[in-house]
Amino acid sequence: MSTLDPADWTSLRALGHRMMDDMIDHLAGAGDGPVWQPLPPAIRAGFQAGLPAAAQAPEVVYEEFQRTIAPYVVGNTHPRFMGWVHGGGNAISMLAELLAGGLNANCGGRDHVGLEVERQVIAWSAAMLGLPAETSGLLVTGSSMANFIATLCARTSALGPAVRAQGLQAAPLTAYAAASAHRCVIAALDMAGLGAAALRKIPLDADNRIDLAALTAAIAADRAAGAQPFLLVGTAGAVDTGACDDLGGLADIARAEQIWFHVDAAFGALAALSPTHRHKVAGIEQADSVAFDFHKWAQVTYDAGCILIRDPAIHLATFAQDTNYLAPAGGLAGGQPWPCDLGPDLSRGFRALKIWMTLSTYGTDALAAVVDTTCALAQRLAAHIKASDGLILLAPVPLNIVCCTIAGVSDEEIDRLVADLQCAGAFAPSTTTLNGRRAIRAAIVNHRTTAADIDAFADGLSEASRRFSP
Repeated sequence: MSTLDPADWTSLRALGHRMMDDMIDHLAGAGDGPVWQPLPPAIRAGFQAGLPAAAQAPEVVYEEFQRTIAPYVVGNTHPRFMGWVHGGGNAISMLAELLAGGLNANCGGRDHVGLEVERQVIAWSAAMLGLPAETSGLLVTGSSMANFIATLCARTSALGPAVRAQGLQAAPLTAYAAASAHRCVIAALDMAGLGAAALRKIPLDADNRIDLAALTAAIAADRAAGAQPFLLVGTAGAVDTGACDDLGGLADIARAEQIWFHVDAAFGALAALSPTHRHKVAGIEQADSVAFDFHKWAQVTYDAGCILIRDPAIHLATFAQDTNYLAPAGGLAGGQPWPCDLGPDLSRGFRALKIWMTLSTYGTDALAAVVDTTCALAQRLAAHIKASDGLILLAPVPLNIVCCTIAGVSDEEIDRLVADLQCAGAFAPSTTTLNGRRAIRAAIVNHRTTAADIDAFADGLSEASRRFSP
């Protein structure tokens, strides 16, 4: 007989307590030390070792984790990580991961409490965004998968459930999104078999939002050419600038054109919780589907994405299958519909627990405060930039993303400057390109970031700009 359980749980219990204490210390001191540090070549080479056959004491493996893994992660728990739209996580969510790991529940199906927890999280999500109580949904890895699921539901809505067996035999389907839409929108069309060329990238207006007149013209042109417009994607929180499309205007166009209206609200959805900022996502409640991430502004540990589908029948028709080994029955085989009938995954972890515990522990008022604080910090950074002689603000700051550059500095020099800041461990901004100019991009998402962090970052940028002064 063979088992992976220890003969005596005492030493493993002590190691587990040590691990938990170490991780709580890590979060308690999240602002200590460098934001990020490059992986040394010797440690990188160590991860090319061969497959282990012999056992090692878990204490030895944990020591290796502390030496070779913990110091070299991406750094998004640190308050001065501002490079990408990564949430900082929270301690309750971390502990929930431990609980979920211990329960080891497969939440792809069957009649157990894990599915009820997920259904409650979906109901809470719909209420948060103003969608109907009967809204369907699923927790997924992130908005990339959520946008893919929405695209498939839109395809079913346009062509009927038969498209799943017969494929794309009708007129060419066309989709529409702002030119600044996230790469996962293109990837969704690619994976759905429609091809990236099916997406019409609509120009932006002066506020970096989709141009509604250009959109209407593009739809008319495609209809005249014999295409079938089927999907309109609005953005709530553009990845480059944080801009939010006029979602109400898009909803009107989608309704008039009888097109599925989807909102990619990967991080912007949480603005709906804020009395100060919710008007920027007004119209999201009219969407046929919404994709967003709890692991961004909601600060749940990775990964924690969500897709909401207004019409449960379309959602089910897009994914449900009849299989002998998953046939509905009583007992543990009851509780339909199962999550595997609402998305591509049958094997699914208990992702809902950390979201449920985060929402239950902190409440939406605290999450709204995070939205308000990070947006206020973004305005503080923008004010520093405007007051500086050498820095140039490159875009409006509607939410929590700030883009700037240094006067007279080349794209290559901006890239080197940002890489130097990252390698020094002081700050972790990123870069993007706006209107042909390389931008230093700061996405202020972490609930741990303070005004002092913003002031220090602004001082660092100003000092860098002086180095480039003639």
